[in-house]
Amino acid sequence: MRVHHLNCISTCPLAGKWMDARTPHVFTRGELACHCLLVETRAHLVLIDTGFGLRDVADPHGRLSHFFLSLLSPDFREEMTAIRQIERLGLDPRDVRHIVLTHLDFDHAGGLDDFPWARVHLLARERKHAFERKTWLDRQRFRPQQWSTRDNWKVYDMSNGADWFGFEHVQAMDGVPPEILLVPLLGHTHGHAGVAVQSPRGWMLLAGDAYFFHGEMDLLHPHCTPGLRLYQTMMEKDRPLRLQNQRRLRELKKRHGETVDLFCSHDLREFERAAQRTAQTPAEAPVSFDLTALGHAVG
Repeated sequence: MRVHHLNCISTCPLAGKWMDARTPHVFTRGELACHCLLVETRAHLVLIDTGFGLRDVADPHGRLSHFFLSLLSPDFREEMTAIRQIERLGLDPRDVRHIVLTHLDFDHAGGLDDFPWARVHLLARERKHAFERKTWLDRQRFRPQQWSTRDNWKVYDMSNGADWFGFEHVQAMDGVPPEILLVPLLGHTHGHAGVAVQSPRGWMLLAGDAYFFHGEMDLLHPHCTPGLRLYQTMMEKDRPLRLQNQRRLRELKKRHGETVDLFCSHDLREFERAAQRTAQTPAEAPVSFDLTALGHAVG
């Protein structure tokens, strides 16, 4: 099993330095990653979150809310969509048979339309509340324009499941290798989840939007930029659960940090550490050389 880290279109929020702690000034836009995973299994590919998709790039104003376009100003580059990065890796997008979603926010589900043949897996609570779109903010964040594949969705309730490093109701998914698990991390949305992947190097956990800034996982002095703290408060659906799950993630890092590699969806530092490249650079297959031919040429 091989795991690729994809940044499927950065967002560029207002109040840059107060958001990412990297931008030099407050009065310029910052940058947040949209960290997705592509898992190569023996039989097929599994995509974990999709980021923005081709249709979002082509028609952002028809697909996304004016509010979030103004606030986040995504850096719409077609080569950064999941489907184009899969092609650059030398893989066939039609081999993406399964997509696992942390949640249905517009910046995590925009690429669903690019893989109409794939089965999509998510928590039942997430689908229910996203479809209801009860509040003004729900109608901005949950975009039915991105859900053309909804008949291909498989949902999971939390009445069963197993334990995973102290997290309960963790779901194995139909047709998905058992090394990939859906881990409920409620709070940011009512059905938010992380996705755990067991690779040859150990476990990794994409925590989605359970937290936004690497400093929130600091064991001694958890901290967050003021802009992201405000953004998380604005977006949260259940504050006590969100903060409880952040504490549980810190405990996971404390007890099992050598076993589980933890990262969230939007932190640039975490993405670049995991991917070993800048967030602005799409994934691509490594260049291979014919050493025998090279030796003849040198001889």
